[in-house]
Amino acid sequence: MVNAITIDVEDYYQVSAFESVVPSDSWGSYESRVEKNTYLLLDLLEETQAYATFFVLGWVAQRHPKLVKAIHQRGHEVSSHGYSHQRVYTQTPDKFREETRLSKKILEDIIGKAVNGYRAASYSITGESLWAIDILIEEGFLYDSSIFPVVHDRYGIPNAERFSHVIERQSGSIREFPLSTLRFCGVNLPVGGGGYLRLFPYSLTKWAIKHLNLKEQQPAIVYLHPWEVDPKQPRINGSRLSKFRHYVNLGKTEQTLRSLLSDFKFAPMSDLAAVPLE
Repeated sequence: MVNAITIDVEDYYQVSAFESVVPSDSWGSYESRVEKNTYLLLDLLEETQAYATFFVLGWVAQRHPKLVKAIHQRGHEVSSHGYSHQRVYTQTPDKFREETRLSKKILEDIIGKAVNGYRAASYSITGESLWAIDILIEEGFLYDSSIFPVVHDRYGIPNAERFSHVIERQSGSIREFPLSTLRFCGVNLPVGGGGYLRLFPYSLTKWAIKHLNLKEQQPAIVYLHPWEVDPKQPRINGSRLSKFRHYVNLGKTEQTLRSLLSDFKFAPMSDLAAVPLE
C-alpha cells in the first residue's frame, strides 16, 4: 500500500495557534526559518528515496521562490496552502477566491507547471465553509485535502467520509483526501499527522497506519510542517494550550519521520489522485 506524505510549508510564527499574538502584518519582523527546515526535510526524503507533496503558503513562496523551485526540481509535488494562512471560515467567499487564485498563480509562475492540489490553513474547510469546495473546483483544482473528520475546536467535520471520495457540484467535481483517522467506539481518532505524530508514541502511529493499510485497505495521509523538525525555534508566548500544541515533543519529529519512511512506502498526493476509485 502506497501512502501519501505531505508537508504544509509555513513558518513557525504563521500557525493558527499563535495568530492572536502574531498578526500577519508583523510576519516580516520575525526570523525566518522555513528555508532551513524545509531543506532538512528535502534532504531526508532524498536519503530515503521518498517523494512528497509540499502544500506551500503563497506568502512563503513569494519570498522564497528558490525554495519552491528546489522542491519541484527534486521531484516532489508543489501544491497550494492558500496565501495568508487565514482559516477559510474567517474569510468571505470573495476573499477566499482572491487569495486562492493568487497563491495558485504564484506557485505556477515559479515552477512553470499547473498546481492541482489544495489544503486549507488548519484544515478549515468545515461544515460552515463547504462553499470553498465550489470555489476550488471553479479555480481549477483537481483534489483537496482539507477536511478532517474529527471533533476539534479549530477544524473538523466529525461525520465526514473518512477516505478519499469525489465531491460533485454543479460546476464540476473534485477529489477529496481527508486526513487520516481510525474509527474507535463510534469516534474518529486522528492519526499520522502534525501534533498527533509528536504526541503519540511511534509504536501507536505505526500500528494505526498498518491497520489502515491492511485492515481497511486504505492509504494513510501523513502530514507535518517544517517547523516541527526545529526544536530550537524561537518561543512565542501564546496561550498555555497553544504552546503545548506547538512545542510538545518537537525533538522527536525528525526521528519519527525517519521511522515512517523506513517502515512504509510513500508517494505524493498526485499519485494517489491518479488511482481511480473503485
